[in-house]
Amino acid sequence: MPSIALSISRPIACAAVVACASAAAQTPEVQTVTVTGRSASSNAASVAGFGDVPLWRAPFSATVIDQRQLQDAGISSLADITRLDAGFTDAYNAPGYWNQVAVRGYTLDNRSNYRRDGLPINAETVIGQANKQSLEVLKGTTGLQAGVSAPGGLLNLVVKRPRERIRDASMRWVEDGTLEAAVDVGDRAGSDGAIGWRINASAARLDPQTRSARGERWLIAAAADAQFARAIFAEAEFELSRQSQPSTPGFSLLGARLPNARDIDPRINLNNQDWSLPVVMAGRTGSLRLTHTLVDDAERKLDLVAHGMRQQLVSDDRIAFPFGCSAEGAFDRYCSDGSFDFYDFRSDDERRTSDAIDLALKGRATLAGLSHRFNAGVLFTRHQAHFGGLAFNPIGSGTIDGRSVAQPDPTPLPGNTDRDERSVEWYAQDAVTLSARASLWAGLRHTRLQRESVVTDGSQPTGYRQSFTTPWLALAWALGPRSQLYVSAGQGIESQVVPNLPVFANAGQALPALKSRQIELGFKRAGQTLDTRIALFDLRRPASNDFEGVRRIDGSAVHRGVEAETEWRAGAWSLRSSAMLLQARRRGSDDAALNGLRPTNVPARSLKLQAAYNVAALPGLAVLGFVTHEGERMVLPDNSLATPGWTRVDLGARYTQRVGASTLVWRAGIDNLADRRAWQEAPFQFGHAYLYPLAPRTWHASLGLRF
Repeated sequence: MPSIALSISRPIACAAVVACASAAAQTPEVQTVTVTGRSASSNAASVAGFGDVPLWRAPFSATVIDQRQLQDAGISSLADITRLDAGFTDAYNAPGYWNQVAVRGYTLDNRSNYRRDGLPINAETVIGQANKQSLEVLKGTTGLQAGVSAPGGLLNLVVKRPRERIRDASMRWVEDGTLEAAVDVGDRAGSDGAIGWRINASAARLDPQTRSARGERWLIAAAADAQFARAIFAEAEFELSRQSQPSTPGFSLLGARLPNARDIDPRINLNNQDWSLPVVMAGRTGSLRLTHTLVDDAERKLDLVAHGMRQQLVSDDRIAFPFGCSAEGAFDRYCSDGSFDFYDFRSDDERRTSDAIDLALKGRATLAGLSHRFNAGVLFTRHQAHFGGLAFNPIGSGTIDGRSVAQPDPTPLPGNTDRDERSVEWYAQDAVTLSARASLWAGLRHTRLQRESVVTDGSQPTGYRQSFTTPWLALAWALGPRSQLYVSAGQGIESQVVPNLPVFANAGQALPALKSRQIELGFKRAGQTLDTRIALFDLRRPASNDFEGVRRIDGSAVHRGVEAETEWRAGAWSLRSSAMLLQARRRGSDDAALNGLRPTNVPARSLKLQAAYNVAALPGLAVLGFVTHEGERMVLPDNSLATPGWTRVDLGARYTQRVGASTLVWRAGIDNLADRRAWQEAPFQFGHAYLYPLAPRTWHASLGLRF
């Protein structure tokens, strides 16, 4: 939730993304289909709420990224998934901190755009991957799945659940000296395998090429399920995790000049004081899901599902932070000579708790001769954020060569801001087969929201309530076996309040609900050797602006573009490509100077390629290649400076070896093969322009064992 009372926030964050797939069907009926194979169109994105409908016939854009894709690319954090899909781009990804990702040019909100097995969570933390089966990203407006969320999309983490016997272990090394080990074990027991269990654990020593950034992390998770009689299925799981690592602040403009990335050593960490403390992020999450099958026959199925979850996060956020240049009166960049103002930032004992309970009726039925797949229910959520002491004190100046020394000043400031949010969301959605070729998909969500905040000393309490309804509608037309056209229209909601600061005449006032709208026209085809997905979208989001000390709604941010994906499989080759062309502009502002401007840190074009070649001369060996290209990004809101576009090439190899009854999977790779120097992203956050360089050439290797 946006800050309502006085809040000094650390200007660093990050987040990520993910996912695409579906299961194949031969007829255009809305039905559950399970198909195994190599095509991503054989997967399904459960976050959409339509069950196991294959992506090739779902009338929306989504991506599903599974474990094998992450392992082949050497990816262990959400930030790096931007290498796998053109629709995802970086949105302030500071190493050592939580990740942020943009979808279709809009940054996902870490407090409202993330789900875990479909339930809302807070992603202002490091999200461990050891117990995640896949990552799903639904693109576009998300008012059907979320009461409040940014319009770019929704990211869902799918947790590993019990299945048949599994015994996996792995080790991973990343240059300079990062080492990680993980185990994944599980089985079924009882009569007819009625009880299942699964345990995941991982531990890592973090030693990246970035200097002064050593740390550690661990995760342990367990999941269990049980079938009671024939009608009740229970699932439970929990996860404990912790990461401790100094974070890495960005570089910036040097006066009016964009520094050449070739002149900057990407290994420098400006948070390198002897007294610098690590950012510590710990989490506890647990959930319980009960499914009671009320009806299950050839024509009907009806399940009553109760799903509850609690997430508790505790963080210590500390950094020697570079911010602005008071010597030149510029607070959105560093000084012309490469110096900057240094601050000692500390926010200890940050506590965030999220609770969610979802009660739903799901199933399928035939009514009036039409086949329906429906989902209706109510979601209760509560999010709390309570903070401890806060410090943000000037401690002199530093320089971009990373050699300056400053003295700490942890003197606490008067207060921080605690937040409390509650919501009730009623929802219903239905997929209806109209004919042999046509299907209608519709949904509606009504949300009642209550938000409150107060400074930790008890002063400046504020609060407000809002209610809104968000519809979604799509029509799909099958062109032939496994191909279709569709058109969809949907809405999403964001809720904002004017910061309770003296510079605003309307401080503490809730703004009208920001209703974003998207229209999407798409084509999908899933073939034996070639899959194709094309989507044209028009996404509009209300914008706010400040006029004479009053913040109000002012025009909109319009993102129009086209996304295209292809997957080709033939013989020893497997190729996947995705591209996005995006026109993102400010429109309709009362300030004519803003109209036509591009948002900062959003490339107008991106291209992602992945290739695999199975070497016939050595069965089990696959050679892997990855190409990432992104266009220029605006650095300043007035569009006066932009970073150049860049292209990065990564190479890898995977060798699968049978040893008796066991299977070994060897992987090795090199990221940024040409050691390209470029500005990877240029986030403008908290009134300041930052620059993050591409990571230097990096080697990595891993060994997986299934026994």
